[in-house]
Amino acid sequence: MKKASLTFLCLGLTAACMLAPAAHAGRSCEASKITPQTVERGMSLAEKTLASLNASGEKVVLLARAGQDLSKYKLRYSHLGLAYQEPDGQGGHTWRVLHKLNECGTSESAVYRQGLGEFFLDDLWRFEAAWVAPVPEVQAKLLALLQDPARTVSMHHKPYSIVSYVWGRTYQQSNQWAIETLAAAVEPGANSRERAQAWLQFKGYEPTVLKLGPLTRLGGRMTAANVAFDDHPNDKRYSDRIETVTVDSVFDWLQRAQLTATGKSPTFVKL
Repeated sequence: MKKASLTFLCLGLTAACMLAPAAHAGRSCEASKITPQTVERGMSLAEKTLASLNASGEKVVLLARAGQDLSKYKLRYSHLGLAYQEPDGQGGHTWRVLHKLNECGTSESAVYRQGLGEFFLDDLWRFEAAWVAPVPEVQAKLLALLQDPARTVSMHHKPYSIVSYVWGRTYQQSNQWAIETLAAAVEPGANSRERAQAWLQFKGYEPTVLKLGPLTRLGGRMTAANVAFDDHPNDKRYSDRIETVTVDSVFDWLQRAQLTATGKSPTFVKL
């Protein structure tokens, strides 16, 4: 990325360019200072992603980033946001991302609306993005929801666990919020988390099953406020089966459920 372009992007994100964000999802929550190199790489990825989205002709996509190394679980991406195009007030358009973030060091969360630069300014594990575009009918319904402030948080549940049970309602992690919000946009009757999850089950969504033994579960619960397992059914938890929503499982499901163009794979953006 050219230095002038990087400077312009940082001027719009002054605090983010100087300090590590206080909210994260899809990555660990250790305190860290964002380096100039991290900023430049994150902005470069944002710029390449913007070019990819603009060239696609799409209006709404599900956008993923890689904030953690999840390769031991055979997962590539950690965090999902709903990205959409909106007018920039100058005759053109820009892209915004709506996503849920955990407030670091706590078991709480909030929904944020950010630009692509902010979305990729987190301390990423791998500077790579991926996006999937729903079919036009689903895009239109999602866009209507994303432009309505009240509806964007209708599925939001503040208590957070990074491994929340896919069909539970005690906690809610970031990817779970995204897929339940998609359900609320597409299905008019999905006006609660319970009904959104019922629609997802009806449409054949299948969560990722993480094999986490008792020592791993105990260590996570004792050392991090944003990790809880008590919402998982006992028979699954004690057989080391933690069922949760992941980016990879959502991307696979969108194709199976024919919510994306038939045979169309995710678009990858790499530095």
